[in-house]
Amino acid sequence: MNKVCLITGAGRGFGRAFAEEAVSRGDFVIAGIRRPTDDEFFRRPDVYTVKMDVTNKEEVEAAVKKGTAHFGHLDVLLNNAGFGMSGAFEETSDEELRRLMETDYYGVVNVTRAVLPIFRKQQKGTILSIASQGGLMGYAGSSAYCSAKFAVVGLMQVLHQELASFGIEAAAVCPGAFRTDFRDSSSMVYPKAKVAAYDGTASHQVQKFLQDNTHNQAGDPHLAAKFLFDFLETGKKLPGRILIGKDCCEQVKDDLKEQIASIESYEEASAKTNFAE
Repeated sequence: MNKVCLITGAGRGFGRAFAEEAVSRGDFVIAGIRRPTDDEFFRRPDVYTVKMDVTNKEEVEAAVKKGTAHFGHLDVLLNNAGFGMSGAFEETSDEELRRLMETDYYGVVNVTRAVLPIFRKQQKGTILSIASQGGLMGYAGSSAYCSAKFAVVGLMQVLHQELASFGIEAAAVCPGAFRTDFRDSSSMVYPKAKVAAYDGTASHQVQKFLQDNTHNQAGDPHLAAKFLFDFLETGKKLPGRILIGKDCCEQVKDDLKEQIASIESYEEASAKTNFAE
């Protein structure tokens, strides 16, 4: 049976690649986009477009209801909508941090909550939330973004356990660097405040790297989409985290080795903190 996939942020980048991959396999797509578009792709009979600002709970609930009614059921939720932010933590205002969290984390919360009653009633469903390598490792200049993505990874790991008894699978999808418009001004924002003391430090070096290196990333988003849908079609139980990209797999493994070595360096003393028996 062909799957029905709800994809948020389907208008471009990873979202568009996921949508194209889904229909290429004969699946149906409920495409959540923020603004109307003249793109012919969204007029296909196997693509049903719904206006969805993931920060608006009422709009999310209405879009999920309309899309599910249109195709008659829902099989996969792919939480993809989001944007990036780069700058030193001290430069990032509360307003800027909260705005990013509203989209990148609470957007995932809003859509997942709207879908869960449907999946529980069906006793099946798959929730995939696009996090990031930056949801597994912290990077200078990325305090807001990494905080949101760490939260997404944590949420999906909890849901991976909580929802299993309902036949629902949940996983955080953590890509490395892929050639999308993510580093463009349409998807990447920078704090308004600038603190000169950070010039030449790691946070501003990362910021400059992102600005100077866009559309030359090694990762192909269409191959990432193929990998993810191939993974789903194996029928194997999903892990709580799915890493995508050579860079992501290698760097996360190296980071885990460093973490293990660090723990082992103080483990003996740390283990002596229990009450005496």
